[in-house]
Amino acid sequence: MLKGFKEFIMRGNVVDLAVAVVIGAAFGDIVKALVADIITPVIAAIGGQPDFSTLTFTIHKSKFLYGDFINKVIAFVIIAAAIYFIVVLPLNTLAERRARKLSAEEPLPEAKAEEVLLLEQIRDLMQAQTTSPAGRGTEPPSR
Repeated sequence: MLKGFKEFIMRGNVVDLAVAVVIGAAFGDIVKALVADIITPVIAAIGGQPDFSTLTFTIHKSKFLYGDFINKVIAFVIIAAAIYFIVVLPLNTLAERRARKLSAEEPLPEAKAEEVLLLEQIRDLMQAQTTSPAGRGTEPPSR
């Protein structure tokens, strides 16, 4: 049982995943700081209110904190935008550049003309006739 667990832990992809989670958490903290310390004050300067957590309404003595929900939605949208523009977009651009560079270095082979395809089919049929038992004796003359 422990041997199987040790093999599972020592696989490369488990270690890679662990490293990715730790780096992702650290990056998440950086993005949260960016949102809290830079982007939210900009929204406050434009909109006049940086924090909506005080917005509530009450129904039958139940208090609904919809302002906190608004804060979380705004933070999510800002974090998603930051990740997209800081990580995803540059990586996609880099991948496209690499793909274009590779495709420029290795041109795709040209498609065969229809006549060539037909001639290849005829050749294959003739070869099949010469090698099949029914086609014996109908071999083309040698050159």
